[in-house]
Amino acid sequence: MNIAVVCVGDELLSGDTVNTNAAWLGERLTERGVTVERTTVVPDRIADIARVVNEYRAEYDAVVTTGGLGPTHDDMTMDGVAAAFGRSVETNEAALEWLDAEGGYHAADLAAGTADLPVGSEPIHNPEGVAPGCVIENVYVLPGVPTEMKAMFEAIKDDFEGERRHVTEVVVDEPESALVERFNELQERFGVKVGSYPGEFVRVKIESTDEAAIEAAEAWLRERADAVEA
Repeated sequence: MNIAVVCVGDELLSGDTVNTNAAWLGERLTERGVTVERTTVVPDRIADIARVVNEYRAEYDAVVTTGGLGPTHDDMTMDGVAAAFGRSVETNEAALEWLDAEGGYHAADLAAGTADLPVGSEPIHNPEGVAPGCVIENVYVLPGVPTEMKAMFEAIKDDFEGERRHVTEVVVDEPESALVERFNELQERFGVKVGSYPGEFVRVKIESTDEAAIEAAEAWLRERADAVEA
């Protein structure tokens, strides 16, 4: 299963807010065997949100958006997602009922637009806040507040499933450039995915759906590189 993550918010682009949601979602989705092919940050503009969501929903199995939910002037995500599908937004009665019964919010007390969702979408209830998310076809719309996003992901996580990948790491005390040929042979010999991340040492990440291949690849590299023991 290949998916794209779209994070919405001017504050992410300006650096005022660190995009921890993308990292958290990437980790959780990878744990479920899902491949995150794209993580894109877009501004609080309906046209930009609609363009990216429309492109990604056609290209990937699913799209997860975070941020830009609610009734304030800069909350554009619902309108942008609706535009990507050529739909309007309207008050979702199921979301209002849940807010009243479970959230303790009476409709008369809510700001206008709080429960407005794209026509035909299913609400995702927000147990940690007010603004609901939604699912429309293969697009999942979540809030930007991390505690709310994480809680709401729990309600939809079973929709994301793929072949689980095994991962191991080898830390090597050699220049990354000196390891290139061994990386190539490692991939060809064992059919694994290899990533290298330089720093004080080079951290070599080996991935595969085949646990035996991972173990053999790790042993092979340790025998042929100056591996640093943990």
